[in-house]
Amino acid sequence: MMLARVADSLYWLGRYIERAEHHCRLADVMLAAVLDGNDAAVGLARRAAAAPEAGENADPFVSAHALILDGADPGSVISSLSRARENARQVRDQITTETWERLNSLYLRLHSASADRAFNRSPASFLHGVVADLHLFKGAVDATMSHGEGWRFLLLGIYLERGQLIARLLKACFDEERGAALDDHMTQMAVLRMGCALEPYLRVYTAEIQPRLVLQFLLFDQEFPRSVRFSIRAMEEQLRNLGRPGAPSAQRSLPERLAARLSGRLEFADLDEAFALAPLLNAVVQECAAIHDAVYETFVRYPLEQRLPA
Repeated sequence: MMLARVADSLYWLGRYIERAEHHCRLADVMLAAVLDGNDAAVGLARRAAAAPEAGENADPFVSAHALILDGADPGSVISSLSRARENARQVRDQITTETWERLNSLYLRLHSASADRAFNRSPASFLHGVVADLHLFKGAVDATMSHGEGWRFLLLGIYLERGQLIARLLKACFDEERGAALDDHMTQMAVLRMGCALEPYLRVYTAEIQPRLVLQFLLFDQEFPRSVRFSIRAMEEQLRNLGRPGAPSAQRSLPERLAARLSGRLEFADLDEAFALAPLLNAVVQECAAIHDAVYETFVRYPLEQRLPA
């Protein structure tokens, strides 16, 4: 049985890595939308990043810079990478040299004196480089770490964070009061880019980009690895293997049961209801938070007597 503090660090390592990548993509789409003159997409990216309301009228370049390099903002990319590196440092013996070196080099690059200059000179190249390094980190995790408990806790963090982030992105984009912004073709493409889904979407639906199909793809597609449904199903799989594989449903852990319930809800959800109303997206965000709490109660904060031999 893995130590609780080790499981906790690996779980949060996965969450912070996924958060950093998502916010890099939001910043990249925000800046591209400025060049296209697409104010609607800029606003959507701001809302998806949970930027303060005061930032609505701020220069998009300033907003993107803060989202990436503002160390005082706990949600910025540099803050997420700092926390990811600290969690990785605490479990250095549980991860491989390749994963540590990739994360550490990226951390040092963003904290270097030249980071601001590199961002100001070419924001797109800077952001693409960060995302590429994060992909290399995830590739090293999959290719060099043993696929045991530690690897599963790291993936659990990645998929839980991804499910929440994509659900929040969809909430921002399909808000009933602002849904008209998605009538614009360029804004719809920007939403797909925020979810890293433009090319996969086009392979399924060709050039027919419609708000309803965008929602269906990012929420329900069972093959796209960044859809909410795929993320929840992958999270359920990691929890099943961390618990007692093959155990009767009544004996499964609470987080596994919650993930299975949410996975079933997405599998049989009514798209018309999901498109017209917000309850399903709200439920995804809330139930992901409940799964997080259950993970902590089951694997991190459990009473000591529950793990002592009889």
